[in-house]
Amino acid sequence: MATNRTFTMIKPDAVKNGHIGAILEQINGAGFRIVAMKYTQLSAEKAGEFYAVHKGRPFYDELVTFMSSGPIVAAILEKENAVSDFRTLIGATNPAEAAEGTIRSKYATSIGENAVHGSDSDENAAIEGSFHFAGTDIFA
Repeated sequence: MATNRTFTMIKPDAVKNGHIGAILEQINGAGFRIVAMKYTQLSAEKAGEFYAVHKGRPFYDELVTFMSSGPIVAAILEKENAVSDFRTLIGATNPAEAAEGTIRSKYATSIGENAVHGSDSDENAAIEGSFHFAGTDIFA
């Protein structure tokens, strides 16, 4: 059964480049409600835990270094068909392949520094959301 929540992070590149407000505005404009949000910075250890699914892949160390390089905005979003609708809104991982108007087409600078993370399944959305937020931090 599909849930109506997904998880996102505005990544260090987009934070550093001043795009938090514009990205949140686009998320809200697409009909998502923010039910949990925080501005934080991941340690290398926490970034490694979050991306453990990619451990052993060639880009893992670079990803962990990048994701712990500066502050992020973590958020849980709510909307019908949240995961698939959000994946459409953010666009392809490679910004050169991202559809015009998507978050990554506007704010990503490379495949590695691609502005935002979006959960790829309902199961991962729940896991990733609970990695960053306790139940008491979520306001429906």
